[in-house]
Amino acid sequence: MDNILLIASSESDANIYYASRFLAPDSFIYLATNGKSFLLMSDLEVDRARAQSKVDHVLSYSDYEEKAKQSAKKSDGPTTSIAVVSVLLKEQGITDLTVPFNFPLEYGDALRALGYKLSIKKEPLFEARAIKTADEVAAIRNAQISVESAVDSAMDILRKSKIEGNHIYSEGVLLTSEFVRQKLHLKMMEKGCVAEHTIIACGVDACDPHNVGAGPLRANEPIIFDVFPRSIETRYFADMSRTVVKGIASNGLKKLYDTVLEGQELGISRVRSGANGKDIHEEINLLFENRGYKTGRVNGRMEGFFHGTGHGVGLDIHEHPSISRKDCILQQGEVVTVEPGLYYPDIGAVRIEDMVLVEENGCKNLTTYPKFLEIK
Repeated sequence: MDNILLIASSESDANIYYASRFLAPDSFIYLATNGKSFLLMSDLEVDRARAQSKVDHVLSYSDYEEKAKQSAKKSDGPTTSIAVVSVLLKEQGITDLTVPFNFPLEYGDALRALGYKLSIKKEPLFEARAIKTADEVAAIRNAQISVESAVDSAMDILRKSKIEGNHIYSEGVLLTSEFVRQKLHLKMMEKGCVAEHTIIACGVDACDPHNVGAGPLRANEPIIFDVFPRSIETRYFADMSRTVVKGIASNGLKKLYDTVLEGQELGISRVRSGANGKDIHEEINLLFENRGYKTGRVNGRMEGFFHGTGHGVGLDIHEHPSISRKDCILQQGEVVTVEPGLYYPDIGAVRIEDMVLVEENGCKNLTTYPKFLEIK
């Protein structure tokens, strides 16, 4: 078994939170070896970590710092964080370590200088993290309920709004991406979720898949909603995209929407344990090409289907596995998105996204929100 060392803040690093189930804003030290797990915690956090974390042993950083100081006196060396870590490593008889790809370079160099051998492991660092437990699936689904409630509240604003010229007004207020995004965020906070970078992109803005959108929402043009909040309580994400038009969609946009929906339904039908994400992605891409929707650079801008079909969702919004151009075998218990899209500035943009749970002979859709294009 690998000796895994992590030094990070669990607020920003999902691996150390997954391993410890302890949430703290400042970096701390996690070690797993021989079936045992350890935390080295500051005086500020040590008692809380003993009460809340899921590791076997919570140790005082101060105690180990004192041990390191005693060793430093003998060797005339400095007392650094890595010197403190080294005391624990020596106690456990460890000389080889596995660290994540984002392990701090400064710490890695210091450990190697002390004679430790470091192996860098790509994601997933913890293989089990990709396979969700029933509790984890429930946490993701609960976050998804927040998404669907918030999106429906935004759709209700659009339903009740009025078109004047090419703009949309709600109770006399000009609807903008910023206004609707704020309403979505407030609704999700009421449901115990927080969101960042929520996409509400209209028209040409929507042709850039990660453009969050800005300015007035326009009638008769596609509006992409891509909403992916995190639960404050569980730290698990959810993810959903819908594309709508307030008013009347052009025939070209209707055809584009129907094609993306067909591609998404095809992708969902192919998700199962043992399926290769690359095959699913390529089959959707082939469908789009056969419908006449080519992908490439036109006048210096990408058009067509130029992103992956899906990604894992959990403690990170993008995590293992992927459904894209790379080989990736899906496994039972993974939660993935299926979100094909087509983007053409002269027609419009459409992306439709659901989250599904990979099962032995298919998948379970964790998304229940309906799919429709026009809001009259």
